[in-house]
Amino acid sequence: MIQQSFLEDSDTQLTNKIILLYMIDKFDVPLSMQRISAFVYEEALMESGQVTVYLQELAEVGYLEKSSGGGGLSYYTITDDGGDALESFSALVPGDVKAKLTKYAGANRYAVKKDFESTANLFYDRDSGEYIVKCGVYEHDITLMEINLSVVSREQATAICNNWRENVTNLYAEILGLLLRS
Repeated sequence: MIQQSFLEDSDTQLTNKIILLYMIDKFDVPLSMQRISAFVYEEALMESGQVTVYLQELAEVGYLEKSSGGGGLSYYTITDDGGDALESFSALVPGDVKAKLTKYAGANRYAVKKDFESTANLFYDRDSGEYIVKCGVYEHDITLMEINLSVVSREQATAICNNWRENVTNLYAEILGLLLRS
């Protein structure tokens, strides 16, 4: 559903918000505000400070899901409503900007996924309507253990992330011990 407040934005504001939705959609994984801002500022797509305001507004109207990850970072994923808004207004994104975003996503998707999977993170999977929790233990880019869980609520996903972060050593040892038991 397209929010009325979204339609009341100026053409520039609307275009900038659609650019952000387009970028986040291209990655198919949650993006940190830092990653989004770096690209937007590097390409001089928006003025300083606008990214934070627009991401907040998009989250408030339900077009983005904001979640917390390791190190206190905030991550954003596009929701079903955000996908609908993007579909309705994608023509506002200039072709050269689409090309740059597509190229950037292709070149950085692996690095973003690797950064994202460093501890315990959650994101909303708009296709399934569930929250996905990714927990992992890594050592020098070697995956020791990864667990991906689908849960029905943000509260469950947050609890799992917090418990994993607080108890990762014990949980890793316990799970490994259970799996190695004969």
